[in-house]
Order: sequence, then structure tokens, then C-alpha cells
Amino acid sequence: MVSRVALVTGGTGGIGTAICQRLAQEGYKVAAGYNSGGDHDRARAWQQEQAKAGYEFDISYGDVRDYDSCTACIAHVEEALGPIDILVNNAGVTRDATLKKMSQNQWSEVLSANLDSVFNMTRNVINGMIERQYGRIINVSSINAQKGQLGQTNYSAAKAGMHGFTKALSQEVARKGITVNTVSPGYIATKMVMAVAEEIREHIISGIPVGRLGLPEEVAHAVSFLASEQSGFITGSNLSVNGGQHMF
Repeated sequence: MVSRVALVTGGTGGIGTAICQRLAQEGYKVAAGYNSGGDHDRARAWQQEQAKAGYEFDISYGDVRDYDSCTACIAHVEEALGPIDILVNNAGVTRDATLKKMSQNQWSEVLSANLDSVFNMTRNVINGMIERQYGRIINVSSINAQKGQLGQTNYSAAKAGMHGFTKALSQEVARKGITVNTVSPGYIATKMVMAVAEEIREHIISGIPVGRLGLPEEVAHAVSFLASEQSGFITGSNLSVNGGQHMF
């Protein structure tokens, strides 16, 4: 079996780390894309920590908001590991505010990091995938793209845009051996969520039918399922990982 190459943007974060680990367990050669505000030492420390846990990941710097930076990030990965077969667009930010208080910068930062990034990364790998007649593109969206969320017009709009991008691109490349899908997590027990006050967490959990937060590993499982060769008949789809909090 050929060991395929996977690139995970936002790969050093909570969900990103779980995705990288799961793909490595499945036998892929994995690169974690990172920005970390340009903190390369932080990324290298993450890489060393993962190595101690038995995971050999490549890391590649890239500002997903910048097309040329994405080009350089991908070139580094392909030089180190080979052509990219699986792209997981997982990077993103939040800048929450109600619309009446939201600044133009808060809007543009979120749209750029969460939606422009999907174009910037995917555009840089799609021609190679077409030439090789194989590819898996998995866009990590959000429950809030589907149901909306107070204070997140920017985030909800950007993540909803991922679904339109996924459905359109999937039709363009369906006959090229390339699938394009989204995964939409609900509330996941990342460090950011666990840092929220306990009473707020309990209120969130009360609205989740399964009665708990999701685990990063559960999102990673969904990504690995869509990344597999056996998922070649699934494209233009969304896989919700939200504990039943939003159904449609």
C-alpha cells in the first residue's frame, strides 16, 4: 500500500492534533500546518512533544489568509513528504461580537481565516490531485454554520460558506477521483471549551442530547473516515459530529 500524504491546517491545535494523530495511526504521512502567530518555537515544541508520544509529524508554517504563504507551506510539505493526497482545512479563528458592535476588522479577519483559507489551500493542491486522479479534501466547518449563533455572524457566515464551496467543488472534480466533504463539529472538549466557567459548560451540555461534550478524537474519527480510499462514493456531503444538538 502506498503511504499517502496528508496536510492538516491548524494541525497543532486541539482538534488538529487529534486529526494528525488519527491519520498517522491509519498509516498516512502527516504534516501539521501552523501559524501560531509566527511562533515557530511553539510549533517545534509541539512537534517534539508528539515525537515523544510516538508520532513523527512534519510541520509547515503558513498563514492561511495569504495565498503565497499557502503556496510556500504546501511546497515545503511536498518536498519533505511527497504530493499531498489529503487536505484537511481545519484552521480558523473566532472574533465574536454582536453585529451592531462588530468592527470591519472582526468581520474580515474571520472571513479571511475561515473561508479565504479554504480557497488558498485547496487551489494550491487541486491541480496536482487532478493530474494524479486522486484526492480527499475535508473542510472542518461547525454546527454554527448550520444553526447560527448569537454573536457569530462572521463565524457562522464563513463556516456556512465552506458548505457551498464543498458542494460546488465536489461536482467539478467528482470524475477525477477526488472527493470533497465537510465535517461539522458541535461543542468539543478542547482546552478552550474546558477553560469556560463550569456553570456555562453545564448549560451547554444540557442542550446536547447525548449529555456530554464531544471529544477531539471523535472529530478525528469522522475526518479519517472521509479520508479513506473506501469513502470514494461519498462527496459533497456533510458529517455532523454534534451529539444530536442540531439535526436536519
